[in-house]
Amino acid sequence: MWCASCLASACAGCACNLCASAASAVPRRSARLAYCGLFAASLILSFLLRQFAAPLLQHIPWINAFDHAPPEEWFQMNAVLRVSLGNFLFFAIFALMMIGVKDQNDRRDAWHHGGWIAKIVVWAVLIVLMFCVPNIVITIYEILSKFGSGLFLLVQLVMLLDFTNNWNDSWVEKDEPKWEIALLVVTVVCYLSTFAFSCLLFMWFNPSGHDCSLNVFFIVMTLILAFAFAIVALHPQVNGSIMPASVISVYCAYLCYTSLSSEPGGYECNGLHRHSKQVSMSALILGMLTTVLSVVYSAVRAGSSTTFLSPPSSPRSGTKNPLLGDEETGKGDSKENEPRPVSYSYPFFHLIFALASMYSAMLLTGWTSGASESSELMDVGWTTVWVRICTEWVTAALYIWTLVAPLLFPDRDFS
Repeated sequence: MWCASCLASACAGCACNLCASAASAVPRRSARLAYCGLFAASLILSFLLRQFAAPLLQHIPWINAFDHAPPEEWFQMNAVLRVSLGNFLFFAIFALMMIGVKDQNDRRDAWHHGGWIAKIVVWAVLIVLMFCVPNIVITIYEILSKFGSGLFLLVQLVMLLDFTNNWNDSWVEKDEPKWEIALLVVTVVCYLSTFAFSCLLFMWFNPSGHDCSLNVFFIVMTLILAFAFAIVALHPQVNGSIMPASVISVYCAYLCYTSLSSEPGGYECNGLHRHSKQVSMSALILGMLTTVLSVVYSAVRAGSSTTFLSPPSSPRSGTKNPLLGDEETGKGDSKENEPRPVSYSYPFFHLIFALASMYSAMLLTGWTSGASESSELMDVGWTTVWVRICTEWVTAALYIWTLVAPLLFPDRDFS
């Protein structure tokens, strides 16, 4: 009856063996990327257990505590949620431990950057222990994960806006014709991609002979938002740029696609229903890749003095320190015994990973909206459809807000 726990232990042990050889040699400046690697390992472990652990979980009495055993999909979701809970607890504990760290002389600063062998062991033990807790704990975590995933999606949107604005600013500051041409090329390509992709969505999700007004509404709204972004960004009273607007338009078109492709395979307006397995798997891989990239980017941007991740004590805007440079190695012009402020908020850094753990669980289980049509399908169902389409609309609202907020509140600093 300990089979599933043993499997989890074995998989976690594999991750330990892969990481432990280099754990003691992880430099201080690479600690954030090491956390990203640990998070990626949890995603791989969740995927493997989802695929193979269901038959083993059925033989554990405190998990299969039913008079009539639920379908296999329930055990698949349960395995993913248990790995996610262990990963969440790991990062949540570190987030609580790091509250109040303001300078590198704090002992907890060393805990954040070092002791990687011990961290990997604790991470693996927490995941194994989650297979020993009763189902009610997993049910509560499942409910909380839906709210935590919403918070992570909000952080993901802020990261996307931060990325596009910094990309645009970095090229504009060069003040050279070739970079202006590059901005124009990127903008044109993004808008052409948005409109071409929208045409494909009409072909795939609005088949002839069916009333697909809901799908048409989603696609038309995406096109309207793309035009609205350009109009607002180019308004003379708005300090905006057309390039970020084009990038956000492509992202909204992608969210519209993932939303429509998540419609149940039996739905007559899902023109890809004959290829639902391939579509759902590609959407899952893209979603997991987007999650990992957003977490990695937030980790790297955490060292920037201009991002909201930086605490008030960190160097402010205008400094040119590298994101992973001397500020983390402890080298600088200050005296040896003088406290050096941390370059980013450690609690918020770990909180991002904790929320991302919840989101990845929702991604792998289709937001736990019930058993999938097939054990081969992931991230499919009407709950997923509405979560993704609402994410698109929130993205649009947040982007427009960043453009018009300085006009509505001229006395506030939004830089």
